[in-house]
Amino acid sequence: MNHLFVDNLTVIDFAYLDPARGLVGESWIADVVLGGELDDQGMVFDFSNVKRTIKRVIDERVDHRLVIPRGYDGLSWDEEQPDTFRWALRDGSEIIHRSPDEAVVWLSSERVVPSAVAALLERELQAVLPANVTSVQIHLREDVIEGAYYHYVHGLKKHLGNCQRIAHGHRSPIRIDRNGHRDYDLERHWAKLWRDIYVGSEEDVVRRHVGEDGVRYVTFEYEANQGEFALTLPEERVYMLDTDTTVELIAAHIADKLKVQFPTDTLRVKAYEGVGKGAIAER
Repeated sequence: MNHLFVDNLTVIDFAYLDPARGLVGESWIADVVLGGELDDQGMVFDFSNVKRTIKRVIDERVDHRLVIPRGYDGLSWDEEQPDTFRWALRDGSEIIHRSPDEAVVWLSSERVVPSAVAALLERELQAVLPANVTSVQIHLREDVIEGAYYHYVHGLKKHLGNCQRIAHGHRSPIRIDRNGHRDYDLERHWAKLWRDIYVGSEEDVVRRHVGEDGVRYVTFEYEANQGEFALTLPEERVYMLDTDTTVELIAAHIADKLKVQFPTDTLRVKAYEGVGKGAIAER
């Protein structure tokens, strides 16, 4: 059998649900290996079609979606509201999510792990690749980050693309320079503050209340061009902004907070949104 490989084909930015961590933002790099017989061109698969076919399937199936493990025993939903489900957390609180079907992925497992998501993608790809391609291997991996990073989830209702989905996320490093020198302590502080956080916009909040479980909750709700979205989270798992939650505004927010803390210092915040992209704010 012949093999063709493509490393770093794409980055999947998405969110998933975990029994303890709750709503987790993640960024995985996808590597692909195709096995099979050579075609009339002497190829397993034409490289020019890799992005057109394979990258498209991976991006459309998982990127900017919420991945939900169907086998988790704390998952429930009302048959009268099939677009809404509840996720019971191990600490006794819950998450409630409502969205169009295209904003979620149902995974046939108890937990979201790279191998389970890769198996789903391999099945999808095998169905659309030519007959001479007899095996598909997807390897999903985290970027190697030297320094502090955090997992965050958000939704951008004004975005015309898939960022409008209320629960998609990223695994993001952060770099903070103070007076021209990198400040590792400040980076670690923000990484700890935003560990597994939902970054929400005040204008999207429709309700704050205390549940029957005694937990304080905040509910976000908005309508975008893909449909209606709603998300209820324990308040302690949310960080609020007075603005939208684009990475440009996130970088500016962190820089503004630091400027209050260090008014006479020169500050530069490089906030990433997943792998290899983001925004810079200077104060």
